[in-house]
Amino acid sequence: MIDLRSDTITRPTEEMRKAAYEAEVGDDVYGEDPTVRRLEEKAAEMLGKEAALFVTSGTQGNQIAVLTHCRPGNEILLEADSHIFYYESGAVAALAGVQTRTIKGENGAMNPDDVLAAIRAEDQHFPETGLICIENTHNRAGGAIVPVSNMRDIYQHAQSHHIPVHVDGARLFNAAAAANCSIQEFTQYCDTVQICLSKGLGAPVGSILAGSEEFIKRARKWRKRLGGGLRQVGIIAAPGLVALTKMTERLSEDHENARFLAEALGEVDGLIITNSVDTNIVVLEVCGLGCSADKFVAALKEKGVLAVTFGPTQVRLTTHYDVSRAELEKAVEAIIEVREEIKK
Repeated sequence: MIDLRSDTITRPTEEMRKAAYEAEVGDDVYGEDPTVRRLEEKAAEMLGKEAALFVTSGTQGNQIAVLTHCRPGNEILLEADSHIFYYESGAVAALAGVQTRTIKGENGAMNPDDVLAAIRAEDQHFPETGLICIENTHNRAGGAIVPVSNMRDIYQHAQSHHIPVHVDGARLFNAAAAANCSIQEFTQYCDTVQICLSKGLGAPVGSILAGSEEFIKRARKWRKRLGGGLRQVGIIAAPGLVALTKMTERLSEDHENARFLAEALGEVDGLIITNSVDTNIVVLEVCGLGCSADKFVAALKEKGVLAVTFGPTQVRLTTHYDVSRAELEKAVEAIIEVREEIKK
């Protein structure tokens, strides 16, 4: 199978497997796992923050950020199709007791003026705005990059109202690679950031939450409350350290492969590429074939290609290091075959 469902399905490299086998370990709840400590120190350095915390998933990292920043009854501002709002099972309400106020963005980027207008005035009738969240890259916008200038303007509005900014940067290294800049160009405009080790970077599990030393101290307690305090966790932190130090530079290959897919499929009658393909995600509109995304994905599976639905008539294809250009060429052929069969 050629698996284009997500970059989450990547398998650890041989170097990661060896690092896991040889990892020095200790009890991380006691702060005694040397591999975890090296990972957290390296992540904080790369992200330009004082400290970092290893967490089990991007969702856990985002939720710990909300729990640490906010009080029950607060309101958080975030883009209408953001992962925290769309894909995290209502956790901000269930766990943190906060409500969401969504702002419709353009290609995943909220208008800074809209964010400013949404910040609550001091009034007993209103919840306090406790946090502003930015997703970069933006999944449902097709892996779109939120520009540094947009993040800067939102951050400045937030600072003027003493509101923290959290970045769901699950694929922020993709943004940096595509923009050909340091990731700190983005992280300088937020108080906290979460990055995934287990997507394009290829580690088998884990994410990083980074911020100030004081914030991470409080976040560590929330991780414990959520059952995320682990023991000899260096075995899974070691592949994450390889991911951070060896896998960020190669993300541009995934972006080139995504552009290849988009260019090849964009020439096929009845198929439309609906996103700008900034990074490693291609969104394919199949309504011109008169079929649903479910039907298209099912037919594609019969041809040996896995994809996911992204709406009633949209299909998402995600490139990653486990799929070669030759396999992508075969995937294009399979998609064209499905298109021909549906059109008959």
